[in-house]
Amino acid sequence: MTTQLEDEAAQSTTALGPLIGLTREDIIGAVAVLLRETASDPRRLMRHSQEMGMDMVKILTGKSELAPHPKDKRFMDPAWRFNPFMRAGAQYYLAVQKGMANWLEELELDALEKDRARFISNIIIDSIAPTNTLIGNPTAQKRMIDSGGLSLIKGLKNAYTDLTQNKGMVSQVDKRPFTIGENIATSKGSVVLRTEMMELVHYAPTTSEVYETPQLTIPPQINKMYINDLTLDKSIVKMQVDNGIQTFVISWRNPSKEQGHWDMADYVAACREAMEAVAGITGSKKVNVSAGCSGGQTAAMLASKLASDKSDLLGTLTLMVCVLHPKQNDIEAGSLISENGLALARKRAAKQGIIEGDSLARGFAWLRPNDLIWNYVINNYLLGEDPPAFDVLFWNADATNLSASLMGDFLTLFETLAFTKQGEVEMADHHIDLSKVTSDLFILGGVTDHITPWKATYRSTQLFGSKDVTYVLSQSGHMQAILNPPGNPKAKYFVQKKKGKLPETAETWLEGTEEVAGSWWPFWMEWLQARAGKKVAAPSKLGSSKHKPLDPAPGLYVVEEV
Repeated sequence: MTTQLEDEAAQSTTALGPLIGLTREDIIGAVAVLLRETASDPRRLMRHSQEMGMDMVKILTGKSELAPHPKDKRFMDPAWRFNPFMRAGAQYYLAVQKGMANWLEELELDALEKDRARFISNIIIDSIAPTNTLIGNPTAQKRMIDSGGLSLIKGLKNAYTDLTQNKGMVSQVDKRPFTIGENIATSKGSVVLRTEMMELVHYAPTTSEVYETPQLTIPPQINKMYINDLTLDKSIVKMQVDNGIQTFVISWRNPSKEQGHWDMADYVAACREAMEAVAGITGSKKVNVSAGCSGGQTAAMLASKLASDKSDLLGTLTLMVCVLHPKQNDIEAGSLISENGLALARKRAAKQGIIEGDSLARGFAWLRPNDLIWNYVINNYLLGEDPPAFDVLFWNADATNLSASLMGDFLTLFETLAFTKQGEVEMADHHIDLSKVTSDLFILGGVTDHITPWKATYRSTQLFGSKDVTYVLSQSGHMQAILNPPGNPKAKYFVQKKKGKLPETAETWLEGTEEVAGSWWPFWMEWLQARAGKKVAAPSKLGSSKHKPLDPAPGLYVVEEV
C-alpha cells in the first residue's frame, strides 16, 4: 500500500500551469450544465433510470455480471468477489458508474462541455466509492478486527491531527524522518549572493578539474529549490559536480503579501543578476541554464529577454517537463478553465496579494481525488497507517506562496500563447520572441506526465531559433521523470535515432526513436560537457572577493517561515 501511495502521489506533484486560474465558478458551471441537460429531456432521463433499475434488479437477484476492472486497486480484496454482500455493494457502485457514463454519452453537449461534464462526474463518482468508508471497505474491517480496534483509534488520531495541524487536508507524507540540511539537501556549498527575492547557491566541486562554462539552475516558483539536491541518490547537483560541472542554483524566497507585486519582469531580472554573478565568480563569458516546470517558462522568458538585448551571456538551455505551447485539452482539468474564470482568479489573487501554497495544493489534490485524497483517507484513517515517509512527497508538501502579479503573468502566457508568437506579446520589458534564441537546446518530457504531458513539452522544440535541439523522453511522470538517477533497473528513455532537425510533431518524432535502458542523466551530462568548454583547475574556494560565502547550502530561504 505504501509503495502504491508513493508512486501515485509522486506523479501528481503540485505544479504551476493554467490550473492556477481554475475557480469554483468554473466547477459550479460544469455542474450546472449537467443539471440543465438532465432537465431538458425527461424521456431520456426516464430511459436511463429504467436501465439502471434493471441493473439493480439483477444485482438483487444475484444475476448481475458487473465486475470491477482487474486493475482497479480499490477492489483487489478477495471479499469483493466471494462475499455476496460486498459483491453486491461493489456492483451497485459500478451500476451507478456505468449509468452515468452512458447518460453522459447521450447529452447534447459540444466537445468541451462534454469533457467538463465527464471530468466533474468522475470526481463525484470517485467520492461515493464504497471503499472510502469503513462499512464498505473489507480490508479496513479486517484490519480493525485483527488489531482489536487499535487501527480505528489510530485512524481517528490521524484525522484529528490533520484537522488541527494540516488545515483539514489528509496528510500525504510523514515529514518526521526528514530534516533539511541533515538527510535532505546535503550537498556542500554556500550562498554567495542574497537579494530580497533570491539566494544564489554555489556548490563545491568534487573533481580536481571542472569545465569552464558553469551551470545555473532556475527552479519553479512553487515548492523549494532542494528538489535538485533531494538525497544522495537523487541529487542532480551531485551528478553535476561529480561530472565536473560548476554548479549554481537559485533559491527563491517564499513571498508574503508584501511581495505580491513580484512579477515575471522581477523574476527575469533576478535570474539575470544571478547569471552575471555566476559569470563573475567563474570568469566565464557564458552561463549554461537549466530549469523545470514553471522555472522553465521563466528561463524561456529570460532567454527571450537576453536575445532581445543582444546579450551573449546565455550558453545552452535545458528545459525539463515544461510546456511553452499549451492547449486546453492537454490536461484532464483543462476543459474546466474558462475566460471568465481566469479573470476572476486574477481579481481574487490581486486582492489577496498572494496565492497561498497550501490553497494551491488543496485545490490541485481535489482535481485528482483518487490519487491524492481517497487513497490517503483509506490508508491514514480507515487502516490507521501513517502516510509514507517519501522524500519527493516531503518536498512537494513544502509548498511556497505564489505572488499575485506572477500568477497573472503565467495566466497571460497561457491565454495569449505568448511563446508561440514572434514579438506580438510584451512582458518582462520586451516583446517575447523565442525565434531569436539560438542556444543549443535540451528538452525533457515524461512518458506518463499528466501535468505537463510529454507531447505538449515536445511542441517547445519548434519554437526556438536554435539549430541544435535534442529531445529526450524519460519514463514516469513529472518530477519522477526528472529524478531518474542511475541505478534504477526499470529506468529507460527515448531519443531520436538519427541526428538532425527534429520533426514537427511528437508522433513523427516517436516513430524515429530508439529505447535506451538506464537513466537519461549520463546522456545529459555528455551533452552538457560537450558544450561547457575546456577543463580548468577546480576553484579552491567558493564565491569570489565580490561574492563572498554567506551561509552554507541550501541557504536560509528554504527554511524561512512566512
